[in-house]
Amino acid sequence: MEPRILLFAGHYGSGKTNIALNVALARRKAGEPVSIVDLDIVNPYFRTKDSAEELARAGIHLVSSPFANSNVDLPGLPAEIYPVLETRDGCVILDIGGDDRGAVALGRYAPRILERGDYDMTFVVNFYRPLTRKAEEALEVMREIETAGGIPFTSITHNSNLGRETRPEDVLRKMDEADRLSEMSGLPVVRTTVYQGIQPELEGKIPSLFGIHLQQHVFD
Repeated sequence: MEPRILLFAGHYGSGKTNIALNVALARRKAGEPVSIVDLDIVNPYFRTKDSAEELARAGIHLVSSPFANSNVDLPGLPAEIYPVLETRDGCVILDIGGDDRGAVALGRYAPRILERGDYDMTFVVNFYRPLTRKAEEALEVMREIETAGGIPFTSITHNSNLGRETRPEDVLRKMDEADRLSEMSGLPVVRTTVYQGIQPELEGKIPSLFGIHLQQHVFD
């Protein structure tokens, strides 16, 4: 069975927010009740709540701080997050802020998530981003996020892309790097995400392929 709590974290620009949204929409389309929690209170660009209208149309419950993108400290996080994490009905998706600074917000909820145990925390990596071009660099970022957030990663989501200019060969070129990160960390690559426009050309060539549609903003 799929874990009930799904956490998406990675470096800025990894694509974690866009992927979290796509997974939420896919799980909802499959008939599950879905809640998505925007814990990204430091990113000034693309946040989950930027897609609030799309999520509402799909029947997905969004929990987001009204003080996101402000200088308000962690007490600005809504108390509603706690009962959402406690519910046993459906799927809860958490979009964690980029790198170790953004992951600090997760620390408040880490003890309860770890106690429940029914979670998957996936490290989203784009090997075309400047600070995660190699598996060694990505592993360093992974460890920093784990330390800040208080929850160990359990999987990897490979999201190497060049935005809308991505070609199938760009994705294939980085598969070896994703495998290296998997070997170094001891974690499985649970999905390789690609823009739906090139998905047909990669079917059968990549295991656990997951097609996504790009949101209006694709900074994170």
